[in-house]
Formats: sequence, C-alpha cells, structure tokens
Amino acid sequence: MSSSSSLSSSANQVKASHILIKHQGSRRKASWKDPEGRIISNTTKESAVSQLKAFRDQIINGDAKFEDIASRYSDCSSAKRGGDLGPFGRGQMQKPFEEAAFALKVGELSDIVETDSGAHIIKRTA
Repeated sequence: MSSSSSLSSSANQVKASHILIKHQGSRRKASWKDPEGRIISNTTKESAVSQLKAFRDQIINGDAKFEDIASRYSDCSSAKRGGDLGPFGRGQMQKPFEEAAFALKVGELSDIVETDSGAHIIKRTA
C-alpha cells in the first residue's frame, strides 16, 4: 500500500482563522488593541479561557459570527481580517496550534488551544 492512499491528515497546508486572547502568561503582553499591555497583564489564563468558551458558544449557537468576534476581540493583528491567518504549512506555527489546525475539518471550530501566545479558538477555512 503506498503512502499516498493513506487517509490521515497528510495535507501539507491548511488555511485557518483564529481568535486569540492574551493573558499574564503570554509571551508578548501587548496587542493592537492593548499596546501597553495593561489589560493583558491583568488577564488571568482562566479568564482568557472563559472568555473564549463564551465566544465559542455564541458562534456555535449562531448568536455571533466568528469573523465579527475575531475583529472585535482577538489580540492578534489578524483581527483586521476577521482572524484570517491565510494558508500555512507544518512548522510555521507553534506546535499545539499547528496540531489543532491540521486536525480540524474545513469549517470546524477547535476547542480552546493554549500556546505561548495565549489562548485561541481556531477555525479551519480550507
């Protein structure tokens, strides 16, 4: 059996969007909406995760659109594009983020993913 017939996620690239909430433990405690890091420095990891859980519920229930929440609340500069990170391959993102993104089906939302940057929800778009 050749490896090309394997059904595992052998995609070399995915396209994804995300919502990032930074917190006290984040590598960089500043963002486009909090340039001095005042809010981020006072945000606990638990608080970041609970904000994201609430956002995720709103998106899944159809009460809010992923892109709208990303553009208003995400601490990543991708917020300006509704959270869109564009296409990326393996080895370009932090490991937990990459593994979560590659494991999703197109259109699917991840659970909370934690990286050195903060807490994320990822939506695979292609």
